[in-house]
Amino acid sequence: MKKKIIVVDDEKDIAELVSYNLTKEGFSVVTVFDGEEALSKIRTSSFDLIVLDLMLPGIQGIELCKVLKSSPETLSIPIIMLTAKTDEFDKVLGLEIGADDYMTKPFSPRELVARVKAVLRRSMEPAKPDSSMRVGELEIDTEMYRVSKKGKTIKLSATEFKLLMYLIQKKGKVLTRDMLLDAVWKDEAFVEPRTVDVHIRRLRAQIEDDSANPVYIKTRRGIGYYFEDGL
Repeated sequence: MKKKIIVVDDEKDIAELVSYNLTKEGFSVVTVFDGEEALSKIRTSSFDLIVLDLMLPGIQGIELCKVLKSSPETLSIPIIMLTAKTDEFDKVLGLEIGADDYMTKPFSPRELVARVKAVLRRSMEPAKPDSSMRVGELEIDTEMYRVSKKGKTIKLSATEFKLLMYLIQKKGKVLTRDMLLDAVWKDEAFVEPRTVDVHIRRLRAQIEDDSANPVYIKTRRGIGYYFEDGL
């Protein structure tokens, strides 16, 4: 069955270019040009990935991303954000609110297709060392890809879940950014080391009582990150 992608961009030339290239690669593509229509379609249809422009009429891309990542029904849908802005703040903000990747306009359609395939592959291949496990106060169901703490469900994207599971598997071992990139993002040539830092920060915000003083995901300054069981 074809993977279904929704492309949300108010620049029709860009939306059509993206749609053409994804369709040529065998994807089923729906194109919309504003945030409100996109939200309606995403809530009433089933999509495997969202290509989302940052600047939109109606609901802005950032706000739409926040809404989608705060809802259990749409949380797991991967999002690649498109932005004409090159400011590092905008790139990091997109990742911090839940986007799985971003691209800066102008971009290569070939690179976009490669990123779409990589994000889809990553979202479909979470790590599953056991069917159920408990680490400190974290309860993890690796078949349902669900994490909870003290009975409260923690909303993680597929990438965050895979990163957490890899850290747990390597508990006590300091992992460099490159090691984490190789394990979680694999051979994706377009992912920057900064992406690891952003995802670690997002994970801490969700699983730690105090992300400024983490008990699970620790930093070894100048080297990388490691996981402890919090006990």
